[in-house]
Amino acid sequence: MGDSRSDSDRARFLLAAATTVATVATAGSLYLSLGLGLTPCRLCWYQRILMYPLVVVLGVAAVERRLGVVRTALPLAVPGAAIAAYHSWLQVSQTTCGIGAISCAQVQYRILGLTVPNLSLVAFLLVTGLVVAAARPRGGLS
Repeated sequence: MGDSRSDSDRARFLLAAATTVATVATAGSLYLSLGLGLTPCRLCWYQRILMYPLVVVLGVAAVERRLGVVRTALPLAVPGAAIAAYHSWLQVSQTTCGIGAISCAQVQYRILGLTVPNLSLVAFLLVTGLVVAAARPRGGLS
């Protein structure tokens, strides 16, 4: 059995890591649009709407060691991952997307070979995994 203090420290570390991922994703998206002048498509906006609040939600949870944040974070991160996965699929399949002036299938920028929706998907999956890991006791299956 794990010591409750070390479990609390572990959870805080994992929540801080999730906060860092959300912060980097948020800063990256702002840099791409404000710094590089790229225009976000409609699906990009949906992903931003789901990612940006995670910075505050997870940051507060990390500071206050609130493991119940899983109930707030997952309803943001899981749909965000689904939208990012769909958006990534649109780009791979080059399926036309008619939900905005900018085509969601258009690849505007790559970082390390990954498109922006690919990076978003990675960020949402990391946040999801870190939040779930923080909410689970370390003992696992005993």
